[in-house]
Amino acid sequence: MSETKALLKELIRRESVTPNDAGCQNLITERLSKLGFIGEQLDFADTKNLWLRCGQKAPLFVFLGHTDVVPSGPLTAWDSPPFEPTIRDGKLYGRGAADMKGSIAAFMTALERFIDRNPTHKGSIALLMTSDEEGIASHGVVKVVEVLEQRQEKIDWCLVGEPSSDKKLGDVIRVGRRGSLCAKLTVFGIQGHVAYPDLADNPIHSFAPALKALTEEVWDQGNAFFPPTRLQVSNISAGTGAENIIPGQLEIQFNLRFSTELNEDIIKTRTQAILDNFDFKYNLQWRLSGNPFLTSGGTLIEATHAAIKSVCHYTTVDDTGGGTSDGRFIAPTGAQVVELGPINASIHKVNEHISLDDLETLSHIYEQILINLLSSVQPE
Repeated sequence: MSETKALLKELIRRESVTPNDAGCQNLITERLSKLGFIGEQLDFADTKNLWLRCGQKAPLFVFLGHTDVVPSGPLTAWDSPPFEPTIRDGKLYGRGAADMKGSIAAFMTALERFIDRNPTHKGSIALLMTSDEEGIASHGVVKVVEVLEQRQEKIDWCLVGEPSSDKKLGDVIRVGRRGSLCAKLTVFGIQGHVAYPDLADNPIHSFAPALKALTEEVWDQGNAFFPPTRLQVSNISAGTGAENIIPGQLEIQFNLRFSTELNEDIIKTRTQAILDNFDFKYNLQWRLSGNPFLTSGGTLIEATHAAIKSVCHYTTVDDTGGGTSDGRFIAPTGAQVVELGPINASIHKVNEHISLDDLETLSHIYEQILINLLSSVQPE
């Protein structure tokens, strides 16, 4: 059994559903401390955060990942237990196999080989793990970054192990992500009997034209790096469940994934202007999940492209699609950020899996990125 496969199986066996780490970070610390990494727990509330660093000189390269996974869902829907790693047809099945314990295992074996072969490498290497990426992420990487900034520990390059690949391993890397702005809108009406609508005020009817206006709004045209901004309604609820009662209020949740053409304040102002064109009372609450970020060039992208070309013999594509990632907390510090990980077709689904061939190849790509960035110049 390969080292990477064995390690991934150990990680999957730990039922680390957000924000539970289930001992994953202890396993990582125990293994990497043998290479000279010094571990530090930077825990906040119920979230475990691990900062492991080897060396103190610049530049600093960081592998960023999360040990938490999403819930498995109904166990009967899985062909094998989600927290018992199972191999079928050249694939390893288990919750977190692709998102993102496979990347973590590949990080670690890549580091083991690289440091063994390059004991006097340039700069420093660190690994940052959190147990709350799949949740609201309020006590995870965002808090660790605050600590690092206070200590003036500056990250130069950050590689996030999110599952970026589409059809084959390494065909797509993320060089940025759209921003995510969430809204909860409450529209107020007057409850009443459906037979006496003149004595009530139906908030569903009042809001319907505004819903059309919000969903048809052209927020921007995007740009060379990002698609146009989109608004999507995720939840609508009203009423008591009875068929003869006009509801007294309506609650709507919606989200905007926005490009660098917009910012939080512009979206809020334009949304309020749309709502104010209609005759109803409302309350609007916002939550910014993350601003858009972009690494438009630089040595990390160059090293990643070269590594994929060297190991896989094809050219990767830069992209900014998908959801949010913890890279949004690293990019504002000035670091270059790239996301590279397994094929994402099975993530968050039952029977999540990773190809065993891809797992080994990913570890070698990560090692080659380290070689490209850190082995060319010897430390003073």
